[in-house]
Amino acid sequence: MTSEQTPHAAVGAGLLASPVRRAIVDALKKHHPAEGDIDPGGMTAAQLSEVLGLHPTTVRFHTDRLEAAGIIASHLTTAFGVGRPRKVYALPPHADDADRATYLLRLLELMTESFSTSDTPEQAGERWARDHLPRSASAPASSPGAWLGKIGPLVDLLRDWGYSPELTTSDGGRTCRIALADCPFMELARANTAVVCGIHQGLLRGALHQLGEDDVGVSISPFVGPNLCHADVTTRQSFADHHVHQSTEAPREESPHES
Repeated sequence: MTSEQTPHAAVGAGLLASPVRRAIVDALKKHHPAEGDIDPGGMTAAQLSEVLGLHPTTVRFHTDRLEAAGIIASHLTTAFGVGRPRKVYALPPHADDADRATYLLRLLELMTESFSTSDTPEQAGERWARDHLPRSASAPASSPGAWLGKIGPLVDLLRDWGYSPELTTSDGGRTCRIALADCPFMELARANTAVVCGIHQGLLRGALHQLGEDDVGVSISPFVGPNLCHADVTTRQSFADHHVHQSTEAPREESPHES
């Protein structure tokens, strides 16, 4: 995340800095209709106002802004069968991939927690890594192969966050580019690029810290393709000279008396 993106991060952070908006997201996350209730696939403004103790107009004010940011979605339903179709709010659906709802909830929870503690997006990602990933006692990588070994767990972590990462190296193995395809947070990321990318940048930096790598550069390049972002991870650690030296002398024949 660059300094030019910081104001956009502040705007995105403001969306969930509001206790009312956090409460709306939390209510939608926890919504499970009771047996016999009509399930329209979410909650209406009237249902949210009843749960939260707010006027429906207040609820609609906040849901409009959450929807514009891609944090929640809405649809019209006639499931109630009386009067005009009603607008129903829910967390964004992800057709053909039920796991994406889990990934989205994880990010929303992290955003909500971070903004309530005044963390920057990057600090929030680093905190998640510290809280959820084991700390390794290994020394910083001193060769391209050892550095690549540290990147392997990052690829696994990103897969656990719903990405399909692919890896390439450059700069003599010092820089690893991780292509992040099929982003599970596409709608949210387009509306809050600096926030979502900042969290992921911190997540990678924090994960490397847990792996014993502190002197690193981490950058995210969002939307380099229709559904593709790049994460570049570079070590600043000096690599040792690991050339294999082979003798140019002819092999010495063994004397019979040496057997």
